Amino acid sequence: MDKKTALVAGATGLVGNELLHILLESQKYEKIYALVRRPLEVNHPILTEVICNFERLEEVETYFEVDDVFCALGTTIKKAKTKENMYRIDVEYPISIAILAHEKGAKQFLIVSSMNANKDSRLWYPKIKGELEKKLKNIPYQSLSIFQPSLLIGDRSEFRLLENIGVRVVRGLGRIFGNQIKSRMGIEAKTVAISMFLTAQMEQKGIHVFSARDMENSRLQYRNENKANKNNNA
Repeated sequence: MDKKTALVAGATGLVGNELLHILLESQKYEKIYALVRRPLEVNHPILTEVICNFERLEEVETYFEVDDVFCALGTTIKKAKTKENMYRIDVEYPISIAILAHEKGAKQFLIVSSMNANKDSRLWYPKIKGELEKKLKNIPYQSLSIFQPSLLIGDRSEFRLLENIGVRVVRGLGRIFGNQIKSRMGIEAKTVAISMFLTAQMEQKGIHVFSARDMENSRLQYRNENKANKNNNA
Protein backbone atom coordinates (compact mmCIF):
# COMPACT_ATOMS: atom_id res chain seq x y z
CA MET A 1 0.00 0.00 0.00
CA ASP A 2 1.32 3.45 -0.91
CA LYS A 3 2.28 5.71 1.94
CA LYS A 4 0.14 8.79 2.53
CA THR A 5 0.79 12.47 3.13
CA ALA A 6 -0.54 14.47 6.07
CA LEU A 7 -1.00 18.01 7.30
CA VAL A 8 -0.97 18.66 11.05
CA ALA A 9 -2.30 21.91 12.53
CA GLY A 10 -1.60 22.58 16.19
CA ALA A 11 1.54 20.46 16.50
CA THR A 12 2.90 22.65 19.31
CA GLY A 13 -0.11 21.88 21.52
CA LEU A 14 -0.74 19.06 23.96
CA VAL A 15 -2.51 16.63 21.61
CA GLY A 16 -0.86 17.87 18.43
CA ASN A 17 2.66 17.29 19.72
CA GLU A 18 1.84 13.73 20.77
CA LEU A 19 0.15 13.10 17.44
CA LEU A 20 3.06 14.46 15.41
CA HIS A 21 5.51 12.04 17.02
CA ILE A 22 3.16 9.09 16.50
CA LEU A 23 2.78 9.98 12.82
CA LEU A 24 6.52 10.38 12.33
CA GLU A 25 7.24 6.99 13.88
CA SER A 26 4.37 5.12 12.20
CA GLN A 27 5.91 4.50 8.75
CA LYS A 28 2.44 5.12 7.29
CA TYR A 29 3.30 8.51 5.80
CA GLU A 30 5.91 9.58 3.29
CA LYS A 31 5.54 13.28 4.02
CA ILE A 32 4.15 15.27 6.95
CA TYR A 33 3.63 19.02 6.94
CA ALA A 34 3.29 20.77 10.30
CA LEU A 35 1.39 24.03 10.12
CA VAL A 36 2.80 26.21 12.91
CA ARG A 37 3.29 29.81 13.99
CA ARG A 38 6.66 29.14 15.59
CA PRO A 39 9.42 26.55 15.00
CA LEU A 40 8.88 23.07 16.43
CA GLU A 41 12.53 22.22 16.96
CA VAL A 42 11.80 18.71 15.70
CA ASN A 43 14.02 17.19 13.04
CA HIS A 44 12.84 14.26 10.93
CA PRO A 45 13.44 13.36 7.27
CA ILE A 46 9.73 13.28 6.38
CA LEU A 47 8.75 16.40 8.35
CA THR A 48 8.43 19.88 6.85
CA GLU A 49 7.66 22.78 9.16
CA VAL A 50 5.33 25.28 7.52
CA ILE A 51 5.60 28.49 9.52
CA CYS A 52 2.67 30.65 8.54
CA ASN A 53 0.16 33.32 9.39
CA PHE A 54 -3.19 31.57 9.89
CA GLU A 55 -4.91 34.67 8.56
CA ARG A 56 -3.16 34.16 5.20
CA LEU A 57 -3.20 30.43 4.57
CA GLU A 58 -3.35 30.96 0.84
CA GLU A 59 0.36 31.84 1.02
CA VAL A 60 1.15 28.20 1.92
CA GLU A 61 -1.65 26.46 0.05
CA THR A 62 0.81 24.17 -1.78
CA TYR A 63 1.30 22.25 1.48
CA PHE A 64 -2.43 21.51 1.66
CA GLU A 65 -2.24 18.93 -1.13
CA VAL A 66 -2.36 15.94 1.26
CA ASP A 67 -4.43 12.85 1.99
CA ASP A 68 -5.14 13.35 5.71
CA VAL A 69 -5.57 16.54 7.73
CA PHE A 70 -5.20 16.46 11.52
CA CYS A 71 -6.34 19.56 13.41
CA ALA A 72 -5.59 20.04 17.11
CA LEU A 73 -5.84 23.82 17.23
CA GLY A 74 -7.25 25.39 20.36
CA THR A 75 -6.60 27.94 23.06
CA THR A 76 -7.96 29.27 26.34
CA ILE A 77 -9.63 32.55 27.15
CA LYS A 78 -6.63 33.37 29.35
CA LYS A 79 -4.22 33.08 26.44
CA ALA A 80 -6.55 34.51 23.80
CA LYS A 81 -7.46 37.51 26.03
CA THR A 82 -10.85 37.97 24.34
CA LYS A 83 -13.71 35.76 23.19
CA GLU A 84 -13.24 37.11 19.68
CA ASN A 85 -9.64 35.92 19.54
CA MET A 86 -10.58 32.56 21.01
CA TYR A 87 -13.33 32.10 18.43
CA ARG A 88 -10.88 32.93 15.66
CA ILE A 89 -8.40 30.27 16.82
CA ASP A 90 -10.87 27.56 17.85
CA VAL A 91 -13.39 27.94 15.03
CA GLU A 92 -12.35 30.19 12.15
CA TYR A 93 -8.83 28.82 11.68
CA PRO A 94 -9.89 25.14 11.64
CA ILE A 95 -12.70 25.92 9.18
CA SER A 96 -10.31 27.79 6.88
CA ILE A 97 -7.87 24.88 7.00
CA ALA A 98 -10.64 22.36 6.30
CA ILE A 99 -11.99 24.30 3.32
CA LEU A 100 -8.59 24.88 1.72
CA ALA A 101 -7.44 21.28 2.23
CA HIS A 102 -10.68 19.95 0.76
CA GLU A 103 -10.25 22.18 -2.28
CA LYS A 104 -6.74 20.76 -2.69
CA GLY A 105 -8.03 17.18 -2.61
CA ALA A 106 -7.66 16.03 1.00
CA LYS A 107 -9.80 12.97 1.74
CA GLN A 108 -9.91 12.89 5.54
CA PHE A 109 -10.24 15.58 8.19
CA LEU A 110 -9.71 14.65 11.85
CA ILE A 111 -10.19 17.23 14.58
CA VAL A 112 -10.08 17.62 18.35
CA SER A 113 -13.32 19.14 19.61
CA SER A 114 -14.66 18.85 23.15
CA MET A 115 -16.97 16.74 25.25
CA ASN A 116 -20.45 18.28 25.46
CA ALA A 117 -19.93 20.36 22.30
CA ASN A 118 -23.32 21.92 21.54
CA LYS A 119 -24.01 24.95 19.35
CA ASP A 120 -27.09 25.72 21.49
CA SER A 121 -25.25 25.60 24.81
CA ARG A 122 -25.39 28.64 27.09
CA LEU A 123 -21.76 28.00 28.00
CA TRP A 124 -19.20 29.66 25.74
CA TYR A 125 -16.72 26.83 25.22
CA PRO A 126 -19.19 24.01 24.41
CA LYS A 127 -21.12 26.48 22.22
CA ILE A 128 -18.20 27.42 19.97
CA LYS A 129 -17.09 23.81 19.68
CA GLY A 130 -20.63 22.90 18.65
CA GLU A 131 -20.57 25.63 16.02
CA LEU A 132 -17.23 24.32 14.78
CA GLU A 133 -18.60 20.80 14.39
CA LYS A 134 -21.69 22.03 12.53
CA LYS A 135 -19.60 24.05 10.06
CA LEU A 136 -17.23 21.13 9.45
CA LYS A 137 -20.11 18.79 8.68
CA ASN A 138 -21.07 21.04 5.77
CA ILE A 139 -17.71 20.46 4.06
CA PRO A 140 -18.07 17.31 1.92
CA TYR A 141 -15.04 15.32 3.03
CA GLN A 142 -15.00 11.61 2.28
CA SER A 143 -14.31 11.16 5.98
CA LEU A 144 -14.78 13.55 8.91
CA SER A 145 -13.73 12.34 12.36
CA ILE A 146 -14.53 14.43 15.43
CA PHE A 147 -12.88 13.63 18.75
CA GLN A 148 -14.59 14.86 21.91
CA PRO A 149 -12.22 14.44 24.85
CA SER A 150 -12.91 15.37 28.44
CA LEU A 151 -10.25 17.30 30.42
CA LEU A 152 -6.94 16.86 28.61
CA ILE A 153 -4.11 15.49 30.71
CA GLY A 154 -0.45 15.96 29.86
CA ASP A 155 2.67 18.03 30.43
CA ARG A 156 1.92 21.62 29.44
CA SER A 157 4.50 24.34 29.00
CA GLU A 158 2.40 26.80 31.00
CA PHE A 159 1.14 26.38 34.57
CA ARG A 160 -2.61 26.18 35.16
CA LEU A 161 -3.42 25.84 38.88
CA LEU A 162 -7.05 24.71 38.74
CA GLU A 163 -6.39 22.40 35.83
CA ASN A 164 -3.40 20.83 37.60
CA ILE A 165 -5.57 20.14 40.63
CA GLY A 166 -8.22 18.58 38.40
CA VAL A 167 -5.63 16.39 36.66
CA ARG A 168 -4.33 15.06 39.99
CA VAL A 169 -7.86 14.21 41.08
CA VAL A 170 -8.64 12.47 37.79
CA ARG A 171 -5.42 10.45 37.84
CA GLY A 172 -6.13 9.41 41.40
CA LEU A 173 -9.60 8.22 40.45
CA GLY A 174 -8.09 6.36 37.52
CA ARG A 175 -5.85 4.36 39.83
CA ILE A 176 -8.89 3.44 41.92
CA PHE A 177 -11.58 2.85 39.30
CA GLY A 178 -9.61 2.23 36.10
CA ASN A 179 -9.06 4.17 32.87
CA GLN A 180 -12.55 3.67 31.47
CA ILE A 181 -14.07 5.57 34.40
CA LYS A 182 -11.24 8.10 34.47
CA SER A 183 -11.62 8.93 30.77
CA ARG A 184 -15.07 10.45 31.38
CA MET A 185 -13.50 13.11 33.61
CA GLY A 186 -10.03 13.43 32.09
CA ILE A 187 -8.06 11.78 29.31
CA GLU A 188 -4.38 11.64 28.46
CA ALA A 189 -3.46 13.73 25.42
CA LYS A 190 -1.53 10.76 24.05
CA THR A 191 -4.69 8.64 24.17
CA VAL A 192 -6.48 11.19 21.99
CA ALA A 193 -3.54 11.28 19.59
CA ILE A 194 -3.43 7.49 19.32
CA SER A 195 -7.14 7.37 18.54
CA MET A 196 -6.75 10.00 15.82
CA PHE A 197 -3.88 8.08 14.24
CA LEU A 198 -5.68 4.71 14.28
CA THR A 199 -8.88 6.24 12.92
CA ALA A 200 -7.01 7.80 10.00
CA GLN A 201 -5.67 4.39 9.00
CA MET A 202 -9.19 2.93 8.91
CA GLU A 203 -10.31 5.49 6.29
CA GLN A 204 -13.97 5.18 7.20
CA LYS A 205 -16.33 7.14 4.99
CA GLY A 206 -18.86 9.54 6.45
CA ILE A 207 -18.98 11.50 9.71
CA HIS A 208 -17.83 9.84 12.92
CA VAL A 209 -17.79 11.22 16.47
CA PHE A 210 -15.56 9.66 19.14
CA SER A 211 -16.16 9.92 22.86
CA ALA A 212 -13.53 9.66 25.58
CA ARG A 213 -14.49 6.02 26.07
CA ASP A 214 -14.03 5.32 22.35
CA MET A 215 -10.57 6.89 22.53
CA GLU A 216 -9.62 4.86 25.57
CA ASN A 217 -10.61 1.69 23.70
CA SER A 218 -8.35 2.78 20.83
CA ARG A 219 -5.45 3.17 23.24
CA LEU A 220 -5.96 -0.36 24.51
CA GLN A 221 -6.08 -1.65 20.94
CA TYR A 222 -2.88 0.23 20.09
CA ARG A 223 -1.11 -1.12 23.17
CA ASN A 224 -2.17 -4.71 22.50
CA GLU A 225 -1.11 -4.52 18.85
CA ASN A 226 2.31 -3.15 19.79
CA LYS A 227 2.73 -5.84 22.41
CA ALA A 228 1.81 -8.54 19.87
CA ASN A 229 4.27 -7.12 17.33
CA LYS A 230 7.07 -7.11 19.90
CA ASN A 231 6.33 -10.74 20.81
CA ASN A 232 6.35 -11.76 17.15
CA ASN A 233 9.69 -10.03 16.61
CA ALA A 234 11.28 -11.50 19.71
